[in-house]
Amino acid sequence: MKIVECYSHLGGLEILMVHRPQLWTEIQDVIKHADAAACRTKVSKEIRSKGNLLYSPPAMNKAIRSGFEKHDWAERRISYWVTTDARLIRKTLFLPPAQQKTEIEEAGLKALPSYNQTDFVKDRVAVEVQFGKYAFVAYDLFVKHLAFFVGDVIDVGVEILPMKELQQQMSSGVGYYESELYNLVREGRGVPAVPLILIGVAP
Repeated sequence: MKIVECYSHLGGLEILMVHRPQLWTEIQDVIKHADAAACRTKVSKEIRSKGNLLYSPPAMNKAIRSGFEKHDWAERRISYWVTTDARLIRKTLFLPPAQQKTEIEEAGLKALPSYNQTDFVKDRVAVEVQFGKYAFVAYDLFVKHLAFFVGDVIDVGVEILPMKELQQQMSSGVGYYESELYNLVREGRGVPAVPLILIGVAP
């Protein structure tokens, strides 16, 4: 695959190039060595493209995952507890998980376990590879990357998306770079409040 477009939000790319240049090199290397042709394995069952050979999101994810794993990037989870009281959530937001649970239960409320997970994290940079439905992209940008940034786990979030030219050769409903760039820009220069890099890829 190749990087076709790249957008830097709140200086995300500049931060990476200055403070973590090796990680930016690794990200480019992983994308470059992901064999897109080998991922064109899905026979479409949709009316608009029935019988056509499409790019398989699981196959593309697997190709990219193996590349990041070779560079020692790893999945990361952050566990926390939620409840129904907004004030209590604000109070416990930055406490360790065990203390969150205790405070919630001592207030007489039910503590519910939850977590955020991101695909790849290394040296305070998180990468999400999103070849799934478009709704997942907004969750990545406005929840996952932001939560890891606010939690002081990362300095930059990276989102890898298909360009429209690739998305058109996939199942319907997949998010794509041009549309998600529009959605990000529409929110304004400071939203979400986390440095990001949007990467658009194609075969």
